[in-house]
Amino acid sequence: MTSNDVRAVVQTGALPTSDSRSLVDTRIPAPEPRPHDLIVEVTAVSVNPVDVKLRGGAAPAGGQRVLGFDAAGTVRAVGSDVTLFQPGDHVYYAGAIDRPGSNAALQAVDERIVGRRPASLTAAHAAALPLTALTAWEALFDKLRIDEAATGTLLVVGGAGGVGSMAIQLARALRPGVRIVATASRPESDAWVRDLGAHDVVDHHGDLAAQVLATEPDGIEWILTTNSIGQLPVYERMLRPFGEIVAIDDPSHLDVVSLKSKALTWHWEFMFARSLHQAPDLIRQHEILDAITELVDTGRLRSTATTVLHPIDAETLRQAHALVESGRVIGKVVLTDEDA
Repeated sequence: MTSNDVRAVVQTGALPTSDSRSLVDTRIPAPEPRPHDLIVEVTAVSVNPVDVKLRGGAAPAGGQRVLGFDAAGTVRAVGSDVTLFQPGDHVYYAGAIDRPGSNAALQAVDERIVGRRPASLTAAHAAALPLTALTAWEALFDKLRIDEAATGTLLVVGGAGGVGSMAIQLARALRPGVRIVATASRPESDAWVRDLGAHDVVDHHGDLAAQVLATEPDGIEWILTTNSIGQLPVYERMLRPFGEIVAIDDPSHLDVVSLKSKALTWHWEFMFARSLHQAPDLIRQHEILDAITELVDTGRLRSTATTVLHPIDAETLRQAHALVESGRVIGKVVLTDEDA
């Protein structure tokens, strides 16, 4: 341990949150910037299903790993090739899955996947947005290619979750001709998705296809799903010919041959793909986050933070992981070191 070490929370094994060794307070070497990197002092983070999956899925190589895939903070230093930001800028981002995460006092992150934090939001409420906003934007506009003139019906499966909550808002704000049907199974989640802009709500615990077809007898054009396991026959039934599905989950097996009869299209959305493979258009995520910021600051989108915990430490992160793992969270769980 040296004077350059910084505070961090690390995963030490594939352990349940009930085990205090699952996430541990420690100190790690301060990050060194690559040419396009920002060094960000992290003020707030959120917990996503990917954190839960990685924490419980496998022990980290090397014995420990810093998780965290959403952050808001302040730029403290920049790499030699940085042009988009300077020290003192307030930023937010989702980071990269193959680099140390945001559960640390300082994080190195490529400027091309960073946005300017909405001025109208606290760090905590800003930290709820990047991963889910990028996922929803890419799913709706890059994969399903729903353009500004589009008309039709979009089903958002898992409407009260982080991605669903952003997808409903983005579709309502930017695609006025699209009718949005969201799934929700509890009165509080039903109220949440309606308040975000869903035109109708169906219960995914019932006969989903029958409920959707009761409101859209001719079928629907698009599905964004957070849970595709075993659902293909249901989706096929409700989609019109040439309809499209975009999925963000991880089914162990998927047989899409049955989609051929209606010439349906299946898409995968993986927000980390651009950074993981250093895509030529990596800067597109910076552009999307800046567009999200403008929508927030002009009142067309709102933060989906619903639970704000203090501070960012191992005990509180274990609590947050347990909440997300329960599958009953509406919106997003965030942690902050800002004053309560």
